Amino acid sequence: MSKIPLPKKIRESIEWKIRDMNSRVCNWVLRVQSQPLKVSNKPAIVFAPHQDDETIGCGGMIALKRSQGIPVKVVFLTDGRYGRPEWIKAEEIIQVRQQEALSALDNLGIEKSQTYFLGYTDGSLAQLTSEQRQQLIDYLVALLKSFQPGEIYVPHSKDGHPDHEATYEVVQMAIAQSETHLELLQYPIWIFWYNVLPFKLCLQYIAHHAYRLCISSVHEQKKQAISRYKSQVPNIPNSLLTSFFAPYEIFIKN
Repeated sequence: MSKIPLPKKIRESIEWKIRDMNSRVCNWVLRVQSQPLKVSNKPAIVFAPHQDDETIGCGGMIALKRSQGIPVKVVFLTDGRYGRPEWIKAEEIIQVRQQEALSALDNLGIEKSQTYFLGYTDGSLAQLTSEQRQQLIDYLVALLKSFQPGEIYVPHSKDGHPDHEATYEVVQMAIAQSETHLELLQYPIWIFWYNVLPFKLCLQYIAHHAYRLCISSVHEQKKQAISRYKSQVPNIPNSLLTSFFAPYEIFIKN
């Protein structure tokens, strides 16, 4: 007997509910099982593939460091052009997202001079030619050598989005080629949404050193910074948005 396919809307609804449950379960397990982490006094660079990743993934950490006068730079690799709601014109979205990023980071204590927009086409990082990739790595190497950070923050290597995973890869290569000694911390954004093996993933995370940074003292500051991304927040699934608004942040140490 042949199977009767489910209507598209029903399939999408079921898939959405599975992803939502997956995200909630994984974040709960990480909150309970992760090790506590204290903010360090090391200068840091946050690498973000898109404008908003830095705030939802590391906004609390950034605010804590800046409140103590610790230098932090933020580097955006792509122009974010495809994160466009219908009410923003295609030719305006890049500028809109840049302004939202500057506003959010200003709220977190980051000056415009410490923010870098590299401008690669959104969605292109995994398809760069060898020459383009090396040019990007060379730029990052120069930045690492000039700034000498003690910590680097990047999206998780298996975050489920091509730009996120490519960001991790090029930053790792830049660290290796710069021969600098620093600590690398990964911040999860989409990994629990795209992967439907929650318990296996969470256990892997715990085994690979998941850490929980309390950001309660700057919690409202981070929430305000996230709200500056008016073009992006409405598109974030509720379960993910809830985790981004939590009074803690999760980082994975290599």
